[in-house]
Amino acid sequence: MAEDVFQMYLGEVGGLESCGEEENKRLLKELAAGNQAVKDRLIEGNLKAVLEMVQEYLNRGVPAGDLVQEANMALVLAVGEYEDGSFTCFMRERVREALEEAVEEQSMHSRTAEKIADRVNRLEKVSAELAGELGREATVEELARRMELTGEEIKDIMKITLDAMSVARR
Repeated sequence: MAEDVFQMYLGEVGGLESCGEEENKRLLKELAAGNQAVKDRLIEGNLKAVLEMVQEYLNRGVPAGDLVQEANMALVLAVGEYEDGSFTCFMRERVREALEEAVEEQSMHSRTAEKIADRVNRLEKVSAELAGELGREATVEELARRMELTGEEIKDIMKITLDAMSVARR
């Protein structure tokens, strides 16, 4: 479904006329002179270039729609922030920064999720081991000592496990 929407968006943007460097310069001069009406054309005329950049970041763990959103926001901000030099270079730099940040943020979230899953799995294993050794459920303090964590960390892991189970039941 999301891929269909992305393909549809690519088709729509494909029908737009791109701005060349000369048109960018003219529009930027008009914008600097206070003509806000040219802003939309400047953004629209650079969408193809932005989407070409987005395609370089596909399959890096971030949904295509999120990449498009980040890149388009960077384009809008670039139009608003631009002061001097090559607009195309400035815009590309802003878009690339936004896309890199989106990929890095997704990667961080993935690593965090993996660490949490590892802790949950380890807690389940240690809990089962202690239950076998003690003949009863282990206390939070006993689990914390065995896992070399604080009682609060054990409670946080347990809460994550319970939250996940309640979501799975819905």
